[in-house]
Amino acid sequence: MTEQEPVRGRADTSLRSPAQRTRTFTGVLVNTALANITTSYLWFALTFWLYLETRNVIATGVVGGAYMLLIALSSISFGTFVDRYRKLAVMRFAAGFTLVMFLLSGVMFLLIPASSLLDLTHPWFWVFTLVILVGAVVENLRNIALSTTVTILIEPDRRANANGLVGMVQGLMFIITSLLSGLSVGLLGMGWTIVVALVLTLLAFAHLLTLRMPEEVRAAATDAHGGFDLRGSLAAVLAITGLFALIVFSTFNNFIGGVYMALMDPYGLEMFSVEMWGAVFALGSTGFIVGGALIGKFGLGANPLRTLLLAVMLMGLLGAVFTLREWAWLYIAGIWLYLVLIPFVEAAEQTVIQQVVPLPRQGRVFGFAMAFESAAAPITAFLIAPIAQFWIIPYARSAEGAAQLAPLLGEGTSRGIALVFLVAGIIMVAAALLAFLTPVYRRVSASYTEAGAEASAAADTTSSTSD
Repeated sequence: MTEQEPVRGRADTSLRSPAQRTRTFTGVLVNTALANITTSYLWFALTFWLYLETRNVIATGVVGGAYMLLIALSSISFGTFVDRYRKLAVMRFAAGFTLVMFLLSGVMFLLIPASSLLDLTHPWFWVFTLVILVGAVVENLRNIALSTTVTILIEPDRRANANGLVGMVQGLMFIITSLLSGLSVGLLGMGWTIVVALVLTLLAFAHLLTLRMPEEVRAAATDAHGGFDLRGSLAAVLAITGLFALIVFSTFNNFIGGVYMALMDPYGLEMFSVEMWGAVFALGSTGFIVGGALIGKFGLGANPLRTLLLAVMLMGLLGAVFTLREWAWLYIAGIWLYLVLIPFVEAAEQTVIQQVVPLPRQGRVFGFAMAFESAAAPITAFLIAPIAQFWIIPYARSAEGAAQLAPLLGEGTSRGIALVFLVAGIIMVAAALLAFLTPVYRRVSASYTEAGAEASAAADTTSSTSD
């Protein structure tokens, strides 16, 4: 077999059979899952610890918003590095860097009084938080690289299914980390939680050193320049008709996601103990596994973009109703169904990009999309957390506010957060309905279909040549 079709770029898939490449992808996926579990475990624990010690939603909003903001600021550079270097080398660098950051956070926790680490007006709060978050953010290099390994290792007609498995692994990550983080903070404390994170990070790094991916035959056959190729990233996105609009829609969806990022944990922690909330969120997160498993089995249909918009509409409906009453079963069921749908949204976007963008540019496109979309959530989180803390929540807990909200939202201590969720969900449904009516929806759908036909024709030509 000669050089592969353009969408595969520098990946030579003749070196091993599809089954062998799938086994390698499984190894990469499992390793990334372990790494993501580790970083999320410590990030969740930090969020729980800060709220329990301060009872301030601004603290959780700052942590969540800072995490997403750091992703937004770094993702274009991450995508550039993924395009310029071998994917496993990128993953190993990310694992080593995260290990160093978590070790530094442990040293800080030992040497600095807890009162300084918990004071938002004290610089040590920001330093300690940023050290942990930077370690977690760099791990996102692995997630961008993982999306490109789907293109390298998986056949085009199975990529949607592979992206579903990625979503299923992310669900497993949420289950394990939310459960362990709550139990760890409640029973062990923050110090031992950092120790556990260090051990898991070391194990993931050691396992990563054992993996090999010979299909990636050249390290830098790309037009990426420097360490922050914004121009190249934007050019790669604009080269595909309608792709920028797809990213813009996902960005708007993340504006709404920032509401949940800032307020979901405070709502849960008001209803449950930290140990129980970790278990409850773990139960709800099984929805991730179900959603990913459904995609892995059935795919995303002929038009992943249509599937994405339908999923967003349902997510908005769920987000509007799952806190209409302060009932534990309603909240848990709503979280579960909401998380079933998230893998459909993420896998659909990834599948479209993998289909229409050439491999040598995919890192920058995924990085640009992550940067653009991640920037939305912290903006919302930074805005909604103080608004909820100082105005909406006090109003809802006042006698007048409680009386006015009771017919719609019932009674309870968290009716202010429920009001925010209701409005955010309605906005999400309206946005998805409008997106269906735009010419961009039709253009992106057509580009996906055309790229799929070209890939199939190229594969048939390659097969004929080999014969």
